[in-house]
Amino acid sequence: QVQLVQSGGGLVQPGGSLTLSCASSTNILSFYYMSWYRQTPGSRRDLVATIYGGNRIHYDDSVKGRFILSTDNAKNTMFLEMNNLKVEDTAIYYCKALIDNNDYWGQGTQVTVSS
Repeated sequence: QVQLVQSGGGLVQPGGSLTLSCASSTNILSFYYMSWYRQTPGSRRDLVATIYGGNRIHYDDSVKGRFILSTDNAKNTMFLEMNNLKVEDTAIYYCKALIDNNDYWGQGTQVTVSS
């Protein structure tokens, strides 16, 4: 059973930065992909960024140039560095990984951008 444990998040002012972490109980190199999603109340979870094929990274247009997805393979951890945060980035952020045709999700972490 794969476990993804998230940390980070919190309250930040517009223009500020936060970094989220997603630690895996399994070697992350075994995942087909790892992703960050976010969700606001009443809305579906939307893809923020994903890493696949080892080092290919895709970003949603809404975060391109502001967010950076990275991994520390030795620590089996994925990160999301969020810069120049906007009020509309406020959401619960989830990490997700796919292995052996099974999706696994982190527990979610709240990010609130407010002055």
